Amino acid sequence: MKARHSLLVLLPLACITARAHSQTTYHAADAPSPGDVTYVDGIRPVMDQGTWFHGLLDEFEGRYAPSGSDFRWDGEAWYGSDYNKLWLKSEGTLNRGRLGDGDQEALYSRSISPYFDLQGGLRVDLDDGPTRTWGAFGIQGLSLYQFEFQATAYVSDRGRFASRIEGSYDILLTNRLILQPQAEFNLYTKADPARQVGAGLSDIDAGLRLRYEVWRKFAPYIAVTYAGSLAQARHIIRSQGQQTGTTRFTFGIRSWF
Repeated sequence: MKARHSLLVLLPLACITARAHSQTTYHAADAPSPGDVTYVDGIRPVMDQGTWFHGLLDEFEGRYAPSGSDFRWDGEAWYGSDYNKLWLKSEGTLNRGRLGDGDQEALYSRSISPYFDLQGGLRVDLDDGPTRTWGAFGIQGLSLYQFEFQATAYVSDRGRFASRIEGSYDILLTNRLILQPQAEFNLYTKADPARQVGAGLSDIDAGLRLRYEVWRKFAPYIAVTYAGSLAQARHIIRSQGQQTGTTRFTFGIRSWF
């Protein structure tokens, strides 16, 4: 009888002790387990110390006009982490079998804020014209209101200086239909007639593109584009018997990976 009484006393104490040591965890049914990586639109997020490769073919387009047609490309790719990257940039225009406006750049990029990178490296003007080599130093990033912006200064092996300013902005008409105004300006301190370059504000390349993202990495577009020379460069090109500027209807593809 005494043993039974002791068992009845110890049993509640054992239950209380077990309950005190147990922990109940509550979580949502679809919550990720510890250590899981959440993918956004099928893409693994970039981590601070990881290294990644990304490429963007921003312009891959045919430009059509009664006076003649052009094919133009403009793309870039980078490899690295959130803080340090190696950038490769390329652009150029093919007109009547002649390659012009060829610009190839290799840059080291260092993050200086969540939205901007400081870049420095080498630019080579490589096309059917005389080759020119430049040192490059600039900034690239996303400014207020999601405005893509680049500003780069150059110094050539011939003692010339130049600068380029580029900007674009995406206007979302729907989740997939996007209107993008874009402009690029080039300035030089000295004329270079062999490359159809004038001192001061030399040329502009601008466009208004309407693209449809069939999926996020592939978007065909239509556009109206203008490429032309200004100021002294206009006189140089006119003296060579060529057009100083043309507005064209454009069709192209934008893609990234």
